[in-house]
Amino acid sequence: MSILSAITGQCPGGLPSLPLQQAICASAPSSQFPKPTYRIPTRQERIATAKRLKKQNEQSRLSKYEVNVYRNSYKHNICLDMLREGYHRSFSELSALIHKLNAFREAEGPGSDIWQQKTLEEQHEKLDKLQCFLTRAEAAQRAGLYEEVYNSQLSLACYFKGTEDKLLSDYFFETCLKTTAMISSDERQKEAEANANLGLAYEEKGQLNKAVEHYEAFYQLSVEKPWQDEDGCSHYAQACENLWRIYTLLADKMLECDKRREAIKTLIKAFEIAKEGGDRKMEGLAAYRVALAYHANGDPQTAIKYLQMYLKVSELLNDDFGLSKAYEAMSKALVSVGNINEAIRYLEMFVEVAKRLSEKRSLVDACKSLGVIYNTLGRYDLACEYISQAYDIAITLSDLPLLEIVQVHFGIAKAHSMMTAVCRNIEAGKRVNLDRLVIWKNNRIDMFNEPITDAFNDKKSNLNVLLSNHNMHQFCSRIVTSFQRNLLFILNC
Repeated sequence: MSILSAITGQCPGGLPSLPLQQAICASAPSSQFPKPTYRIPTRQERIATAKRLKKQNEQSRLSKYEVNVYRNSYKHNICLDMLREGYHRSFSELSALIHKLNAFREAEGPGSDIWQQKTLEEQHEKLDKLQCFLTRAEAAQRAGLYEEVYNSQLSLACYFKGTEDKLLSDYFFETCLKTTAMISSDERQKEAEANANLGLAYEEKGQLNKAVEHYEAFYQLSVEKPWQDEDGCSHYAQACENLWRIYTLLADKMLECDKRREAIKTLIKAFEIAKEGGDRKMEGLAAYRVALAYHANGDPQTAIKYLQMYLKVSELLNDDFGLSKAYEAMSKALVSVGNINEAIRYLEMFVEVAKRLSEKRSLVDACKSLGVIYNTLGRYDLACEYISQAYDIAITLSDLPLLEIVQVHFGIAKAHSMMTAVCRNIEAGKRVNLDRLVIWKNNRIDMFNEPITDAFNDKKSNLNVLLSNHNMHQFCSRIVTSFQRNLLFILNC
């Protein structure tokens, strides 16, 4: 309750007396009525406030375009941007690509590799790349700058190749080749490069015949041209290497189908192309493949001629690995023509090179081949020596099929090495010789070259005991078998 109300309540009639009124007026005004804090703004302040509110309202309001950006998909917005900027051809190409990829995805079905990947609409980075370079290519095409069109398409092809998107990379490599028909200022260099890229794309897909067509076009366009790539490598050398590689792959397919003559012709083409390329290592490998094909076709003489070329190239390049392959193939060809001594010489060189390279598998093959040859020549001690080396190395390779092959050859060579002594004891026909044969048969110990001593007689007596025990065991077994047979007869009756 305020002071005034209290005083009024105490006075009769509800009004204070004069002295009281004077006391009230003399009191502090702040204790009676609080001073208002609100101040009426001036005209300038009202105008500034209105402007500020209007600006805030404009900033908080979204345009129709901004609303659509949040409402539509990323692909839809990119297509709208293309159409808004006037790139109708880019929009059509992007839509066709998306439709093509979706159709391929549906054709492959669930469980395929492409089905596990995201669709193109969900990969925003790829959509950005497509929008950027497709519109750039369309703008360059309108201006007649077809080299810029080619560069934009090539950038897309390389980008999708890096992301392992084969469908899109192959598509843009093909469009690059089509665009080169409109370029006339570079003496068809871009066309050559486009054929090389497309040939590589078909090769990676396994379509070798189509790859050959583009590689041959690349070769024909780059003959006697000084063109080079960014690394300074000649286009002509690249064309020769590509053709050599694809011809070799085609020949392998022909050999799988047992088309040996066609394979030899294709390998000879690869050899001639390799010689043109100027790469001696490639030339040597091509000669080696021709030699193997001729040898497999039953013409070791021609194979030797090409192997000599490979040997010269490998010696010139100090290529020990190439020398080992050449020595091995040469030894087999020489064996086929009956020149055993030369074959042994090449195999011995093969052994030395394999030891130098620490190639255990090659060393096993070399020692095994030498052992087999010495075994056929009747030099059984050398055969056992080399095959024993092959066996010791094969144990460390953890290659069971190879180990079993070496074991068989080792057993044959060991048996042949003992054959002379066995035959000599058989031909002697004496009791001592026959006892020695029986002991060897029982213990598998080579003792034919040992003199007959007391130890031998002890072994003989032990053998007699074993034989007697063996005979007793056989006698008891026969009795048990007869008893069982009679018991079954009684039960059946």
